Amino acid sequence: MMWLLIIVLAYVLFGFASFCDKLLLAGRPEPKSYTFYVGIFSLAVLVLLPFTKFVFPAGYGIFWTALVALVHLLGLYSMYSGLEHFEVSKVIATIGATQPIFIFILTWIFFGAQVIPIMYIFAFLVLLAGSVLISAEKSIKLTKSYLKITLFSSLMFSLEYIFAKIVFSAQGFLPGIIWIGIFLFIFSSALLLSRNWRKAIFAKRMVSNKKNQTVFIFAQIFGGTGNLMQSFAISLTPIAYLAIANSLRGVQYALLFILMVLVSVFYPKILKEELSRKIVAQKVVSIALICVGMGILALA
Repeated sequence: MMWLLIIVLAYVLFGFASFCDKLLLAGRPEPKSYTFYVGIFSLAVLVLLPFTKFVFPAGYGIFWTALVALVHLLGLYSMYSGLEHFEVSKVIATIGATQPIFIFILTWIFFGAQVIPIMYIFAFLVLLAGSVLISAEKSIKLTKSYLKITLFSSLMFSLEYIFAKIVFSAQGFLPGIIWIGIFLFIFSSALLLSRNWRKAIFAKRMVSNKKNQTVFIFAQIFGGTGNLMQSFAISLTPIAYLAIANSLRGVQYALLFILMVLVSVFYPKILKEELSRKIVAQKVVSIALICVGMGILALA
C-alpha cells in the first residue's frame, strides 16, 4: 500500500500549489503562455540522471513516452483555455469529478477487465462522492462549449494516467519520468515555431513583483514535486486501482479549502473567501467522506 501514502502526499503538495496559484492568479491565465512554461520547466527532471542508467526506450517505449507528454500538454492547454473563459472553481470541479470515471473506463479498455475487491469499490465510491461534493458549485451552466473543453481536458489527463502506467511498467520509474520530461520540453519548445504562440508567450511577464515571484517559485516547487510523487505513485499502483488513486484528489481540494479558511480568518487582507454555513457544512461532510474512504483503503 505504499502507493496510497505517496499519492496522498502528492495531492497534499498539489493543495499547497493550488493555494499559491490562488494567491497569484487575480486575473485569467493566458493558455498558451502557461502551457509553454509548465512544459519547459519539466526539463528539471534531468537532476535525476545521476540516480539511474539513462538508456533509449526499447520497442514502442518511445511512442508511449511521447504520448504521455502530448496528452499532458493537450490537457494543460484545454484546462487553461477553460479557466480563461469560465470560472476557475467550476472548471476544476468538473475536471476533478469526471477524471476518476474516465480512468476507470480507460483501464478496462487498455488493460482488460480488472478484479477489484468489493471493499475497494466501496472506498472508490466514497472517495468519488467526497471529491465531487467538496468541489461542487451551486450552479454550473452545462453549455456545449463548457462541456467540450472541460471533458476534453479531463480525458487527456486520464489518458496521461494510463499511458504513464504503460511507460513505467516497461521502462521503470526514473528512466520513464526523465524521458517524459524531455519530450515535454521538446514539444513545448516546438510551440515557439508558431508566431501566435510566440506572441502570447512573450507578451508579458507572468509574475510582476518580487513578492509574487516568491509565491510563483513555491508554486512551481510544490507542483513539480507533487507531479513527481504522483508519477511515482502511478508506477507503484496496481492497474486495477488507478481510478481509486485518482479519486484521492479530494485530499487536494480539502487542504485548499482549509488553507483558504485559515487565511481568510487570520489574514483577510491577503485573501478573503466568502463562507456561508451551507458551504462550510458541505465541505465538512465532503472531508469526512474523504477520510472515511482513505480509512477503508488503509484497512482493506
